[in-house]
Amino acid sequence: MMIDLDILLAWGGTYKSYKAGELIFEEGAICSCYHQLVEGEVKWINYNDDGKEFIQTLIDPGESFGEIPLFDDEPYVASAIALENSLIIKLPKHLFVQILKENTDLSFKFAAMLANRLRFKFMLLKTNAFESPENRVTALLTYYKKKKCIQGENSVRVNLTRQQIANMTGLRVETVIRTIRHLNDLGSLDIKNGKVFI
Repeated sequence: MMIDLDILLAWGGTYKSYKAGELIFEEGAICSCYHQLVEGEVKWINYNDDGKEFIQTLIDPGESFGEIPLFDDEPYVASAIALENSLIIKLPKHLFVQILKENTDLSFKFAAMLANRLRFKFMLLKTNAFESPENRVTALLTYYKKKKCIQGENSVRVNLTRQQIANMTGLRVETVIRTIRHLNDLGSLDIKNGKVFI
């Protein structure tokens, strides 16, 4: 959990429910709130001129999203859409900034989270620009495993669809399907009942 829910509520945070497919905020809009997912799943995305979706990241419960404009006063750099019915706690921007000013531990926690996301973006940009489809998919799934892995687990079920992997790596879904089959043949991952484990 990024910020304890009791702290957010004490500072004036409010819950808002979103239905699956509902827009939470749009790229280019002005940011007025801190967002933290309580239940459900959210995708943070951009669209190209042809309407093709690129998934920046998927947000799980306990994670925040849309933070960049909280720090630079610029518009949102991507849109956020609920992938399933979701509950989000929102806190006005000025109160979020005040919490960070009064709590240095939380400020460092946010800096570490933002650095981790930036590291992921560097990795994705590098692999998407220079690497083969196998390397792109492997890099994404390795990051996913690191993010989801519980201490002592040997493998993690990948809860990403082939389309989501394609939308995160810039590959066509057919290429992702072939690549995952090939990685399974190489022993780099396992496919069990159509589900991918890494």
